[in-house]
Amino acid sequence: MSLTRSEVENIAHLARLEITPEEIPPLAEKLSRIIEFVDQLRNADTKDVRPMAHPLNMTQRLRADAVTETDQRARFQQDAPRVEDGFYVVPRVME
Repeated sequence: MSLTRSEVENIAHLARLEITPEEIPPLAEKLSRIIEFVDQLRNADTKDVRPMAHPLNMTQRLRADAVTETDQRARFQQDAPRVEDGFYVVPRVME
């Protein structure tokens, strides 16, 4: 599949990228190669492949779930301009 100039311009617009006319042909070629590669992957037979989260059989080292800091909310909220019921009160942004 080969992308057209207008398709590349549309992709650049959607991605909010500013590209020059000279950049379009190499971008079209690279994007077309990426799409062809994705199509190859889509056609791969994965019927007997088990899903995995990581390619290596590893266990994640976890630290102990212990409290290491005390609750200092009241101390931090002393410097706030306005607090109600333990929450910071800020100006409304949306109506």
